Amino acid sequence: MPTIVHFDIPADDPARARQFYSSLFNWTFEAPPGFTDYYLFTTTDSEGRPATGGGLGKRGDPDQRIVHYIGVESIDRSLAEVTRLGGKVVMQKMPVPSFGYLAHCQDTEGNIFGLWEEDASAR
Repeated sequence: MPTIVHFDIPADDPARARQFYSSLFNWTFEAPPGFTDYYLFTTTDSEGRPATGGGLGKRGDPDQRIVHYIGVESIDRSLAEVTRLGGKVVMQKMPVPSFGYLAHCQDTEGNIFGLWEEDASAR
């Protein structure tokens, strides 16, 4: 069953935001190779087991908000279903090299969410 696999936190000041979340939740941040001003982190559940991971990076748009990504087998099929069910595609499928593919959608209530397809061969 598709579930939330990642979430992105946009920040006006990524260093300040990393300090905030590190102090508040004890998250540690690591910059993946080839990325500038973007950091990955892993959350843990109440028993200390790894849980949903996320990313924190520079806000690209003044209206950008936290986006939750739902893991799917095929973004292409999921985008077709979003449209068929009355939602909208607001950012087409794009590669995240060596990680996978993502897309942004809007549900019937105006909420933005992301789709994520894992694929280490993404270019």
